[in-house]
Order: sequence, then C-alpha cells, then structure tokens
Amino acid sequence: MMVNIKIEQKDYIAIITIDRQQALNALNRELLNQLKELLNNINYETTRCLILTGAGEKAFVAGADIAYMKTLSKKQAEEFSIIGNSIFNKIEHLPIPVIAAVNGFALGGGCELALACDIRIASDNAVFSQPEVSLGIIPGFGGTFRLSRLVGEGIAKELLFTGDRVKAPRALEIGLVNAVYTLPELLEKAIEMGEKICKNSPIGVSAIKSVMYEVQKADIYGKMYAEAEYFGNCFETEDQKEAMTAMLEKRPAKPFTGK
Repeated sequence: MMVNIKIEQKDYIAIITIDRQQALNALNRELLNQLKELLNNINYETTRCLILTGAGEKAFVAGADIAYMKTLSKKQAEEFSIIGNSIFNKIEHLPIPVIAAVNGFALGGGCELALACDIRIASDNAVFSQPEVSLGIIPGFGGTFRLSRLVGEGIAKELLFTGDRVKAPRALEIGLVNAVYTLPELLEKAIEMGEKICKNSPIGVSAIKSVMYEVQKADIYGKMYAEAEYFGNCFETEDQKEAMTAMLEKRPAKPFTGK
C-alpha cells in the first residue's frame, strides 16, 4: 500500500504526488522505495508524460529526512546515497518526459529530485537550496553534477559551497526553472505543458530525450552520430509515415500510436 505517494492518471499524463505533509514531504527510505515501485510499473502504452509534485502548499520535497539520516553509519549513508541516486537516475532515463511542478520548498534531496526531471516549473513561493554543507555533508542524490549542468559551474559552486537559498524569481533568472506561476495555477500549467507534449510523436519525444542525454557525454562526432542514429530510427515507425503523409496530403494526421 502506498502511504506516502499518490498517483493519478489524466489521459496520457501520470501525476505523482509525494505526500508526507507532516514532514514537508521529506524523503526517507520508505518513500524512496515506494517511488521506485511506481516508476517500475509505469505503463508506457497509456503514459506519455509524468508530472512530479508535492502535497500541500508548503513543500515540493523539503530534503531528505534528517531524523532518518542523523544516525546513519558511513556504510548506511553510502547505501542511502546509492538508493537515491539509482532512483533519480531512473527518472532521468525514463523514456518519457518528466515535469517537476515545484510547489514550495525544494531543499537538499528535493532540489535534487527536481534536477533529475526534464523540465522544472515553480510556484512563486518556491525555494531551492542544496544546504548539505551546513549539515557537514554533501549532496548525495546527484546535486553535485546535475546542478552545474543547468546553471553553469560558477553559479553551481556558489550555491553548493554556500548552501544559499534561491527564491523563484532568481531560479528563473539562472535557468534552474523554465517558468514561475502562482501556486493555484502551477499544476494546471504543468498539465497544459504535458498535454502539448502528449500530442506529439511519443517515439520522437523519447528519442529526443535519449539523444540529448547521450550527447552530453559525447564528443562532437559522437553527438552527430548519436543524433543521426535516433533520427534514422524514427523513420521506421508508423507514426512518422502517417504524420508526414498527412502533412503532404494537407489533412489532419491520425493520433500518434507510439508504433
């Protein structure tokens, strides 16, 4: 039974809500295991986009559970980091886009969860931070490498070294989020974006996500060949043939089937 997470399906969009409001939705081992189970059971025939958000109005995810972490041994802490990293890596590598609808605090592990998503939009009361240095530790769920990819090495180092909090307007300015909305309209805007994505070729969207990840670690020639490979793969699909035929025939295309 999922006691810390809720999932709702809206057409082709799955909405996962982290719900530990008594702890500001902080991550513990049980919650991470539940999130992993949900991710392992996504039906990609019926789901083309995933939205992650937090319950309530105060927090997306206010970090990892400090009460849980405080007594961890070195080995236990390493295991906790590996578990969190494996789940966040899974989010990053899902074959569908993941939108983080950041409502309120996204601190520590919560910021790292948002970083693992493809797109981040925030409420106007959102606050981001990697405050681990103030606790004598470092980010353990990918913050040390994903943050710099988004905001650049200089700003990332500043935020990681100082643990400073970044409010929504500044997060938008530095590229940490794509857009800022009022809290009441945040989820609606995330769904609107998801609906736009779901109208497009699921094979094409998935290929774009895959190739963009690959080119981040490839040299220029690797980038070209990786893109060419995924580009070519799309031309073996029924969706590509129907969409291009419909355009040439100047008629509406049939809905994408993912085949």
